[in-house]
Amino acid sequence: MAVKSNLSNMVLALGMSCLFCSAMLGGAYALTKEPIEKAQAEKTKSAISQVLPHFETLEFEDDHHYYTAFDGDQVVGYAIESSAMGFGGSINLMVGITPDGVVYNTSVLSHSETPGLGAKCNTDTKFMDQWRGFDPSVKQLSVKKDGGDVDAITASTITSRAYTQAVANALLLFEELGLNEINEDKKEVDHE
Repeated sequence: MAVKSNLSNMVLALGMSCLFCSAMLGGAYALTKEPIEKAQAEKTKSAISQVLPHFETLEFEDDHHYYTAFDGDQVVGYAIESSAMGFGGSINLMVGITPDGVVYNTSVLSHSETPGLGAKCNTDTKFMDQWRGFDPSVKQLSVKKDGGDVDAITASTITSRAYTQAVANALLLFEELGLNEINEDKKEVDHE
């Protein structure tokens, strides 16, 4: 005799399926969580080493997501995580700023820009090189199309504007936190 289909059998089968799928997803998460976190930490460490001069130690400030780099007891710079909305989504950068407020270098942490166009923000050497030693007290921090000194990526003005905005956001945080003032105070003490 065939099993009679009823609501309780369907609920039981669906419940067992959901429980099995949940257990599989939980197991996959538990297995991959540590390697993913380790890979992310390595990516962050690599980005920091690209955007700052040589350093020995780092201190992380969790509230504002920035790192202070030291060579001995001397601050050599700050690595600030920053983002802005590009054409395809968020562009996340690591921006290295020296104690005097000059952008030492930048590195893309992640983006979802159009391949072959906006994605060049991570590979176009002409675009990337202009950020090395970018001094916002001397240069205008906006793309040339908007009257600034930043050369945009060809056919990717929106991405270039977003990248520039992310750098500007990092510099703004640097100023808001008074990191430039901390370094000025330290210089005065060292000279006395």
